Amino acid sequence: MPHSLVFNFLPENSIYPEYATGRHLHALFLTAVNAVDSQLATHLHETKTEKAFTLSPLQVVRHPRRHQRASVPPILQFQHRYPIQPETPCWWRVSLLDDSLFGKLSHLWLNLNAGKPWHLGAADLHITSILGTPQSTQPWANAASYAELYENASDSNRRISFQFSTPVAFRQQKYDTALPSPESVFKSLLNSWKKYSHIELPEFSTEFVFPCFFKLNTEIAEFDFRKKGKSGKFIGAVGSIDYRILGDVSPATIQTLNTLADYALYSGIGRKTTMGMGMARKIDR
Repeated sequence: MPHSLVFNFLPENSIYPEYATGRHLHALFLTAVNAVDSQLATHLHETKTEKAFTLSPLQVVRHPRRHQRASVPPILQFQHRYPIQPETPCWWRVSLLDDSLFGKLSHLWLNLNAGKPWHLGAADLHITSILGTPQSTQPWANAASYAELYENASDSNRRISFQFSTPVAFRQQKYDTALPSPESVFKSLLNSWKKYSHIELPEFSTEFVFPCFFKLNTEIAEFDFRKKGKSGKFIGAVGSIDYRILGDVSPATIQTLNTLADYALYSGIGRKTTMGMGMARKIDR
């Protein structure tokens, strides 16, 4: 079953911007895995295609103004311009997609030692809590079995709304596109579902799915690594988009599309989800 875990922590030292995103967070997760299962850490590191986890960028807890209801902002901070100061409450989301991952890593959070810090660059991080169930102020924490995701998905809801909280982009041949077409979005979700759920979804089709409302911006994320011929920039869409299912469509197809939309919370959408990109979730209008 997929899990979406939120780690709340306090940094003992300043976290500099270059360590708050990308490969450093990827390395932090693999270091944590290595502490309990070195073979698993090696396997996750060497997997070149779909990986069984996703990561968010580091988030600073924003305290609401007076008379303002506390909530997690829909658009997350995917890069930082200034250092995160010591003792600043922060959180970090890790989702696990493979059924066996949570069990293999359970020792990591069940035996959490608050006095033993994790290391991110020169900063020591003290984990204060780990959330694994929905909270009123933290919608990124959750857990459900793949069977529950399918069984609880609506077979009549024809308007599916997504919030893209960090830049979302898709690979088309040799290049990336930031345009979230229905085919790109739902096929990205379907590919992940097929790899990890072992539950076949009936009657998948995006033929009758059309964007009906969108409020999107393109954003550029800077990555602290460079490959030959690539600039180290990632361009993706953030914001909200609604899709309508139109025409004579079977309840089974509608349920499949709603299942995949609910799954987006865990799997993310598009590319570089292990680097903090593609964080998305289904929202209610």
